[in-house]
Amino acid sequence: MWPFRKSRQQSADVVDDQAGLVVDPAYGDPQARALIHALGIHDWRTARDILTAATDPDTRAYLMEAVGEVDGIQDWIGDWVAAEPESTLPLLVQGCHAVHWAWEARGGKRAENTGQDQFREFFRRLRIAENLLDDVVARDPDDVTARTWLVTSSRGRQVDADEARFRFDEVVKRHPGHVVAHEQRLQYLCAKWFGSHEQMFAFAREATAAAPNGSLLPELLAVAHIEKWHRMPVEESDAYMQSDEVRAELLAAAEKSIFHPDFRRPFAYVPRASAFALALELAHEFEAAARVFELLGDNVSGWPWNYVNEPVAAFMKSREWVYENLS
Repeated sequence: MWPFRKSRQQSADVVDDQAGLVVDPAYGDPQARALIHALGIHDWRTARDILTAATDPDTRAYLMEAVGEVDGIQDWIGDWVAAEPESTLPLLVQGCHAVHWAWEARGGKRAENTGQDQFREFFRRLRIAENLLDDVVARDPDDVTARTWLVTSSRGRQVDADEARFRFDEVVKRHPGHVVAHEQRLQYLCAKWFGSHEQMFAFAREATAAAPNGSLLPELLAVAHIEKWHRMPVEESDAYMQSDEVRAELLAAAEKSIFHPDFRRPFAYVPRASAFALALELAHEFEAAARVFELLGDNVSGWPWNYVNEPVAAFMKSREWVYENLS
């Protein structure tokens, strides 16, 4: 049995005091940290230079995830837009941040536990986000980042299946292995949104099979198993994760991804590797999980640990339990 059940929240005070760990949205990366700092002090010129230098689509997407963690951007970013009206970059930052801003208004609870005022604000902010992102795409059809955040917003906007698929296809025709776009597409296909377990796993397996060695995309299988586990009755979930089929699939995915010799760590590998750590622990593959924790070091992400507890507490408890169960 897992060291704490998915339905129980535990106090993290003692663990935090002992560990001294925090959830760092930059994951220790100086480039991401500089971007977060610049946006926090309204220094859009430095932010512009950092993002402009990030020409790789995955790197820019990872940096834009960090942008989403900065509070208050919507209050001042109009100054950047006005200063550089010919540039799509400030609109891109504003639009991507607005997607995160919308989810902040909604909160992380299920729909039945979310108030109508929250939903109204959620939809209002999503409309703002999509108008901005649509403007970017109209001016620069090959902006993969804008298209990726439209994949993300497709869930909140409740677009139909054809439109959601179209948005994803427009990303991967330009950058086939885009990690964030695949992750967001997987979420749309989850049973908790607009898909099913069958659709979710079909997508994850297809993407994993097509991924090159050393890619982060096989993480999708770990996420899919965590999503299914999270929705299962407690009395069934442990047996599911510890079945021979699930354990074998998780190990094969890790071997193709973060355990492969070709794997090179982008700064945003932390939440993706953490999905493997959690899934392998749930599967009682303790040696493999320990390898992932060695890879992670003391880097703690919000996802996926917030599925089961306060993230730092969950990370520490999981790591300790894995090491205790090594043969």
